Amino acid sequence: MTADRPLLGILLMLGFCVLAPMGDAAAKALGGVIAVGHLVAIRFLFQAGILLPVARATGRGLRLPPHIMRLLALRTALHIVGISAMFLALRHLPLAEALAIAFVMPFILLLLGWAVLGEEVGPRRLIACAVGFSGTLMVIQPTFAEVGPPALLPLVVAVVFSLFMLITRRIAKEVDAVTMQAVSGLMASTALLPLFLIVPFDFSRPAAGDWALVALLGIVGTLAHLLITWSLRYAPSATVAPMQYLEIPFGTLIGWLAFGDFPNGLALAGIAVTIAAGLYIVFRERAISRPAPAQT
Repeated sequence: MTADRPLLGILLMLGFCVLAPMGDAAAKALGGVIAVGHLVAIRFLFQAGILLPVARATGRGLRLPPHIMRLLALRTALHIVGISAMFLALRHLPLAEALAIAFVMPFILLLLGWAVLGEEVGPRRLIACAVGFSGTLMVIQPTFAEVGPPALLPLVVAVVFSLFMLITRRIAKEVDAVTMQAVSGLMASTALLPLFLIVPFDFSRPAAGDWALVALLGIVGTLAHLLITWSLRYAPSATVAPMQYLEIPFGTLIGWLAFGDFPNGLALAGIAVTIAAGLYIVFRERAISRPAPAQT
């Protein structure tokens, strides 16, 4: 078992918050070119193709205990559903808006970590999460009237990835992140490859630039989920959950640069609130993890 190192876990989660919106932006740009099922399958083929050779080259075994394999299979299924729902949502919603709606996830995760794993959640972290969640609500704009049911897809993402992160936290204490992601990529690729037989893939449709985005999606997605796995190895889910709020401002910036989507004043105020709540958690965890002064 690996000892908790909260500050390291927070920094790793911060890396995830920077990279994940980049992958989402690539998926959104590819939305009109490649079908969602094919795009999700390609995403996991990259994960397996990158990490299986790394695992072999570094002497990591891919044989895991049966109870871990069962949990990993469930985690992989949740990962497939969560990514598919997010990619579908991004076909209808701006990047920042989709992320904002999905960001009931850290609040759900905090409660799950407390209720299911018995993780300690003090009142200050609960207050910080509540403040961050209120900022998220300020970011969310009325979308159901405009796009209909697809506006609810980020809520599916929130619930699925809350469970995904909870299981990841359980496995990450026993299994190396590279091994976990390599086996998960293999499982997902095996499950999704038949899609190419059922619905043939048109290799002539994506242009050269589209293939570059496909590579970006696969590489960034693989690295981002390595970071989140390492994060949950070193810190409780209740600790790193509030930090995920920082994915919103990063996603907003990327959405503005890539697609010209920029939130209004209320949304910007909400982003500021979420950043403040996340930074509070960083400084709070630093204070808690600092060794107590020696008694003289």
